[in-house]
Amino acid sequence: MELNVEKSAAAPEAGAEPSQARHDRRRLIDALGLDVSALPVEARAALEALAGEVLSLRNERAAMLDELGRAEQLADRDTLCPVFNRRAFERELSREIALAARYGSPLCLIFVDLDRFKLVNDRFGHATGDTVLREVTNLILGAIRQTDIVGRLGGDEFGIALTHADLADSQAKADYLTSLIDGLTIRDQADSGLEPVQLGASCGVVAWQKNISAERLIAEADETMFRIKARRKNPRQ
Repeated sequence: MELNVEKSAAAPEAGAEPSQARHDRRRLIDALGLDVSALPVEARAALEALAGEVLSLRNERAAMLDELGRAEQLADRDTLCPVFNRRAFERELSREIALAARYGSPLCLIFVDLDRFKLVNDRFGHATGDTVLREVTNLILGAIRQTDIVGRLGGDEFGIALTHADLADSQAKADYLTSLIDGLTIRDQADSGLEPVQLGASCGVVAWQKNISAERLIAEADETMFRIKARRKNPRQ
């Protein structure tokens, strides 16, 4: 029996310094503009050691910044759905408000509140409720532009900031989202005979006006949503 072994590159000797590290250290020393060859051996060794320390600190700083960036991203995300949490959403909305104020561009907000979501939790359990929230999130993300901003504002409440969108276009988007979520029927996969729940959504839409803060804009959209929800419950009113 023959055994074919692919010849690999020779491993560096133990304790050998990578050539890239030597090259980076040399570049750092050269940037000082010193004539290293004129220095005593002890001084050159000390300078090389110092350059190595500086490079090591740079690498540590870069690694810490990467970790900090990842931590900030995690702190901004909702714990269940792949969107901003409320704090991060308000911050991003404030940024968009500042841009709208500076350039005079339109900005609208949709406040989405799910209908009969409590019934889903009560009838099928919170695990099913969490699945429904993730499904609704995916529907929202699939229906908006990449430039729009989505956040989960509460248990079954979502905010959508539509940048460079007027009130008519934003209302049309809200109507489309309503139709998508109204079409979701939640059933017990275990086939236990529990009656299905027809999910729904009430969406309040408001346009940003000058001198209105992010917090106030969310509150106005919330109030509009409640009026929509009341009409959906009692169409004759």
